Amino acid sequence: MAKEVKAVAKFVRIAPRKVRIVMNLIRGKNVADAFAILKFTPKRGSKFIEKVLKSAVANAENNFDMDSEKLFVSTCFVDQGPTLKRIHPRSRGQAFSILKHTSHITVMVTEKNEE
Repeated sequence: MAKEVKAVAKFVRIAPRKVRIVMNLIRGKNVADAFAILKFTPKRGSKFIEKVLKSAVANAENNFDMDSEKLFVSTCFVDQGPTLKRIHPRSRGQAFSILKHTSHITVMVTEKNEE
């Protein structure tokens, strides 16, 4: 059983629904391919995922002496964080609520076995 190395970004100010679109593109991919996909994906969530993926690769190299060439994204998911509630004043003294969603982004990388 290969060791899974994890990196987490919590309370990221983007809706989980928007991050999941990008997350589904890199799941199960080689780390080099994942970075290439994230670089050319025109979505705001890709920069947050790229940051977490870089952290996971650095954790694998520095803490567990893994080879970055053999790493792949084994597990990645986005959970919903706390929602910030804001008020938008409207006409005639009304106030509409604004929900600002946050996300918890988790990426796990594993070394691929050469069997």
